[in-house]
Amino acid sequence: MAREAWIIDAVRTPRGIGKPGKGALSHLHPQRLGAAVLTALRERNDIRTEEVDDVIWGCSAQVGKQGTCIGRMSALDAGWSTLASGMTLDRFCGSGITVANLAAASIMSGMEDLVVAGGVEMMSFTGQLPPAMLDAGNLHLRDLHPQPHQGVCADVIATLEGATRDDVDAIALESQRRAAVALEGGYFARSVVPVHNDDGSMALERDEYPRPQTTREGLAKLPTVFSSFMNMAVDEAGETFAQLVRRSYPDLKINHVHHAGNSSGVVDGAAALLLASPDYARAQGWKPRARIRAMANVAGSPELMLNEPVPAARKVLKKAGMSLADIDLFEINEAFAVVAWKFMRDLELDPAKCNVNGGAIALGHPIAATGSILIGTVLDELERRGLGTGLVTMCAAGGMAPAVIIERT
Repeated sequence: MAREAWIIDAVRTPRGIGKPGKGALSHLHPQRLGAAVLTALRERNDIRTEEVDDVIWGCSAQVGKQGTCIGRMSALDAGWSTLASGMTLDRFCGSGITVANLAAASIMSGMEDLVVAGGVEMMSFTGQLPPAMLDAGNLHLRDLHPQPHQGVCADVIATLEGATRDDVDAIALESQRRAAVALEGGYFARSVVPVHNDDGSMALERDEYPRPQTTREGLAKLPTVFSSFMNMAVDEAGETFAQLVRRSYPDLKINHVHHAGNSSGVVDGAAALLLASPDYARAQGWKPRARIRAMANVAGSPELMLNEPVPAARKVLKKAGMSLADIDLFEINEAFAVVAWKFMRDLELDPAKCNVNGGAIALGHPIAATGSILIGTVLDELERRGLGTGLVTMCAAGGMAPAVIIERT
């Protein structure tokens, strides 16, 4: 019989504005940011790092400073034992959930007892890299699956599904409002750990991105962003995003509704989760905060790429033998406002149970770290409210979505 996988702890950095010279974390090496959460996790739980079976780490842009297996390098930078192995993976935005699911699976299979999962993304660094198509210039693949920019996909989905500018702006405004309440109330305090500079001075101790002064009128004045992308040549092939969309939807007139205020924020950040088998945890005197109830992955249209959280939620519920009514809180990444809008509409969810402390529109989306952040966020809020179960899912480029259900023990 498969063992349980227990979540012992969850930590994250504050999210800093992801622009060079403007964000409080932008001057740091990404490995240092990863080391910050690993150090905090070790100190908070007195981890014997020589007994860590693996560090499973997410990072989407694995180039330059974020290359060379940043999971292993961050653990070494944190001063962990050289016996603590590490690996790094990429499921685009879904990486932060996937690492947790793989860590849980390795424990539930009986192969490992102590695994750390997490991720990092320094968007102040990745934003300086040359833009790249998801097909990496493979024109054969492009003929099979023309994949536009994610923001263009968001506007295509909004058009196909009938989401208006008012609909998506309402999601954005509520995200900012809820995040402001959560920050003022200290709802993130258990998970957020400060980041220090190498000289010991404080780099950042509070989320930097939120804009609590946001108003509906202010959002309405913002120009749409992805309409300007349509006639851009995507690469040396010379094709434009408009041409890519027309391959799949030749007669569609796109209603562009997304802009900087209702799309996920560009930020730097890292997160880490400590998972253990029940026997190992008991031997350390650790009490579980939650257990992994079920995990799932789905994939669908890469041409739309943002639509899979709904089938992911349905699949993970089926695996758990649960219904939507059994879930107390939902976290759906606000990659773009239409993703959260469609998730709640299609599943007929009470908005009061979804993203209750705001989401990536208000707080930012450090790509491969976000999934791990959301698991910690829903766990903290389940504890604060005295509730039992949370479902976390998110869209990922290529038309994918991982999902996980956690249950307090």
